[in-house]
Amino acid sequence: MNDIFSTGRQPMRSASLLPPHPFGWLRGEIDRLFDDFGSSGPPRGIINLPSIDTMRPVADMKDEGGSYRLAMELPGIKQDAINIEYHDGVLTVSGEKKEETESKREGCILSERRFGSFRRQLALPSDVDAEGISATFSDGVLTLTLKKSEDVSTKPKKIAIGA
Repeated sequence: MNDIFSTGRQPMRSASLLPPHPFGWLRGEIDRLFDDFGSSGPPRGIINLPSIDTMRPVADMKDEGGSYRLAMELPGIKQDAINIEYHDGVLTVSGEKKEETESKREGCILSERRFGSFRRQLALPSDVDAEGISATFSDGVLTLTLKKSEDVSTKPKKIAIGA
């Protein structure tokens, strides 16, 4: 019996000297795909999925004194495909993009379809008045005006511990 570890007759070859195995390459690409998923950096492999950040719309919120202004970018989405809900301090904006194009030219037909949906939930400040929320949509930007409630105190309150 020829034991390569004890006899030393057959030198072990370094893995770097062996030609790459196709399944080894594929495994490396899949490992990079999982490592890159959800990271903010650029993808490192040739297999790329959209990151978590590209699947949800960009939002900016600004305090304007008596209200907050929330702007959310929704390019390519039609106004009637947007749904906005507010419940227990959480604003949910969801929608669906459906785009179909067809062109006929010199006997050739090109038909393309793009579909996608999104859902973004934002915890709003506790002083937002649920009845004072309004929305406008123009040029792919959803703008919500969130009125502040006079009844909710935003000042810190010290709470004593009872005996």
